[in-house]
Amino acid sequence: MQRQLYIAFLLVCIPCSLWAQETPEPIQIQYEALTIPEILQKLQRESDVQFYYLPNWFGDEKVSGSFSDITPEEFLSELLQDTPVTFYPYSEKIFVLSRNKQIYDALPNGFFGSLPDSLQPTGVAAATDQQQVPLPVFINQEELASRPAQVETVRIGKQDRSALGSIFTLSGYVRERESGRSIADMVILDKTNGNGTTTNESGYYEIRLPAGLSVLQARSVGKESTLKQMIIYNDGSFDWYVEEGVEQLEEVVVQAEQERNVKAVISGTEVINAEESKDIPLVLGERNILDVAASLPGISRAGEGAVGLNVRGGRTDQNMFLLNQAVVYNPTHFFGIFQALNPFITQQVEIFKGVIPVEFGGRLSSVFDISTVDGNTEEIKGEGSVGPVTANLALEVPVRKGKSSLVVGGRGAYSDWILRALDDEDLNNSTASFYDVIATYTDRLNENNRIKATGYYSNDRFSLTADSTFSYSNRAASVVWNHKFSERNNATFSLSNSRYAFDIVYDAESNTDFTLGYAVDETEFRAFNRFRINDRHRLTFGLAGKLYNIRPGTLEPDGTESDVVGQDLPKEQGVEGGVFIADDWDVTDRLSVSAGVRLSVFAATGPSEQNVYAPGQPRNAGTVIDTLTFGSGETIKTYGGPEVRFSTRYLFTPDFSIKAGFSNMYQYIHTLSNTTTVSPIDTWKLSDLNIRPQTSRQVTLGMFRNLEEGAFEVSVEGFYKWSEDVLDFKTGAQILLNDAIETEVIQGDGRAYGVEFLFKKTQGKLNGWLGYTYSRSLIRFDSPFPEERVNNGEFFPSNYDRPHDVSLIANYKFTRRYSASLNFAYQTGRPITYPVGQFNFNNSDYVFYSDRNAFRIPDYIRLDLGVNIEGNHKKNKLAHSFWTISVYNVLGRNNPYSLFFVSENGEVKALQSSIFAIPIPSITYNIKF
Repeated sequence: MQRQLYIAFLLVCIPCSLWAQETPEPIQIQYEALTIPEILQKLQRESDVQFYYLPNWFGDEKVSGSFSDITPEEFLSELLQDTPVTFYPYSEKIFVLSRNKQIYDALPNGFFGSLPDSLQPTGVAAATDQQQVPLPVFINQEELASRPAQVETVRIGKQDRSALGSIFTLSGYVRERESGRSIADMVILDKTNGNGTTTNESGYYEIRLPAGLSVLQARSVGKESTLKQMIIYNDGSFDWYVEEGVEQLEEVVVQAEQERNVKAVISGTEVINAEESKDIPLVLGERNILDVAASLPGISRAGEGAVGLNVRGGRTDQNMFLLNQAVVYNPTHFFGIFQALNPFITQQVEIFKGVIPVEFGGRLSSVFDISTVDGNTEEIKGEGSVGPVTANLALEVPVRKGKSSLVVGGRGAYSDWILRALDDEDLNNSTASFYDVIATYTDRLNENNRIKATGYYSNDRFSLTADSTFSYSNRAASVVWNHKFSERNNATFSLSNSRYAFDIVYDAESNTDFTLGYAVDETEFRAFNRFRINDRHRLTFGLAGKLYNIRPGTLEPDGTESDVVGQDLPKEQGVEGGVFIADDWDVTDRLSVSAGVRLSVFAATGPSEQNVYAPGQPRNAGTVIDTLTFGSGETIKTYGGPEVRFSTRYLFTPDFSIKAGFSNMYQYIHTLSNTTTVSPIDTWKLSDLNIRPQTSRQVTLGMFRNLEEGAFEVSVEGFYKWSEDVLDFKTGAQILLNDAIETEVIQGDGRAYGVEFLFKKTQGKLNGWLGYTYSRSLIRFDSPFPEERVNNGEFFPSNYDRPHDVSLIANYKFTRRYSASLNFAYQTGRPITYPVGQFNFNNSDYVFYSDRNAFRIPDYIRLDLGVNIEGNHKKNKLAHSFWTISVYNVLGRNNPYSLFFVSENGEVKALQSSIFAIPIPSITYNIKF
């Protein structure tokens, strides 16, 4: 009856002429812990103001307040600000409320479209005095009622003067209904308009929708598909809660994820979900998301057992690995064979290898942004595995039900039994082990605030000789606060600390025992906002500051009988900062631009002593002309400049686009290594008075195409990168415990160029990708002084120059429980310097070497095969399990890790060392509970 009276009032009163404007009488009201309908009823009793509304428009939330000398219209604006209800002042004392919609007393501008002036209506009330108000939203009630009853209808936003556009933004989170865990890579598909998006690592999404009715679908592999009817009036938020779809028979078509290949503005971006690595056969059955990354075009390793990745012809130190915003300096175990990140807690990694977003800085080649899972907020969950050399366990524990959770994980290796089983006396007494632990706490404080705290530690320890023990460790901690100021403005604040250290203990039957140590530590604060100005402009802006502390090296005698003299190199300090802004601009429906700038600055600071060398002379101990002393916090040298980040995309059709980009970068920290491949005991060095920062410029151009409605993705992208002040070292350089390391350093130019091809199949029983990269990485060190010049100052291949790189990843799903997978890799052999002759001088034999990197080791070829067997998918089982059976290096190819040369009986012989020269079978048992 109440609804009928309300409608009757609207029909009778709204068409009436407007009342003569008078100054309304102010009101006073106080209320505590009342619902909005109770507040309106209280005001009606205490004054002669009348409200017309339906109580079910409001929730049960209770509010308190006190107002005096305020008009009824001002009071309603305050009271209804955070509700979907609008109001219309029919008279000075009568107010008509409406859910979501605006009530009109005159047709708004644009109601009849852009008609000529001669055809515009003249008999409409107040037509000559129309105001800018949103256009009406009309809903076909028959279409609305045609959906099944279980399809919920959700109204988003309310019309007001800020909602003059026709396209609005819906945002929110997607979570599992049972656990409350955020879901990454969930597709939100607009089935009405053909638009779509995916959730990020926090389960957050944004999608642009037209005003009116849209049918949205949330879907992903392993989740039940969910439909909602959305009536859009303005910007707003909506959180999805989805069920686990364990009985799903058909493969989910992730359409929005496929569209990102074509529609994303920034090229050179890859997203790898940790689950994708589950079915790829890898060494000793260990999931390794970094090896999956290395199978993508433009990303490679120097070889088995090599620490780090080379991205688009860059050095390994030019990549930044972030774990929940904290830097991890060495993300691998056991010389790069295993990743140092727990695969059960890792959710996804987003890789930027082209134009890096403005919020990131400090590395030239790439950023690997790694995020962890959010824990289950409803019940305890876990996952574990046991393999030939490792065991792993992860637990998710609710803290505040429905709000917060704790995730803890631990992993360890027990590989000593393999070394003891080998038919090699030297290795029988060797040891090799590692472990890592991680804990994350996630708390959704309220709708607008979310906090995630992370603590991580990893340690490797190995001894391949009887007298030496090597160990290295990573430590990382971060607190990330996501705050939503409004539907248009979201901010992220983070504070992180990272530390990488290694130690070498030498303990022999002599008086030369020692302990050598090194450590690098950094602390960073970062804050950035994402602000949507309107439908076509989205700003990203913020600042970042980082403090470096490096302990370059300590040498201590080990034991009272050691004759080793202790040494402690002076610490290094530096401060890096940046302020940035970028605009993502949809120029037209086809053309989009992302343009930004980051002002980067670095200051090397004291306390420190810096050598000054004679100008025009090579740097060595004999050319030092002065030594400058800097006090604590005093600036030694400042570097920096603007970094441009520009990307554009033109959409020819919904499934074909061309993208181009340009960026330049600064890097103020460098690795010091005089080995061909990176090792865990390489050190990091800050730029200072004598060592300049590395810089780069990169241009990219690519074509991206989806075929067969997204079943196939094809892309071809080219790049050219110029680098300046790239570091290398003189032959035979002494790196460790050198307090004048600049005398061993040479800096030169680099250039890298290439073409990357990717063919990806995303649907059907057979899926995977084929990647091919042709690229070159060349460097040049030229100087007037022979000791600082390499290969006569000409460009020559870098240690990681591999012109041809082919990767094939394939998985065939026979049934929901049985699948087979294949991993094939081919790479051109990396460059090497060979001895090409020998000579005798003063009755001593000497070896004459070729130009640096003039030859190559044999090509790298490897084939891996695997079978995955899952348990049955009954939903109410206590635990779900699966087996992974794989063979690494099926062909048994003896791929060389390195070549070295020895002299025997007056002859120089080449010897080859390999990591895995035979097929390596493994079986791993995994369980979820």
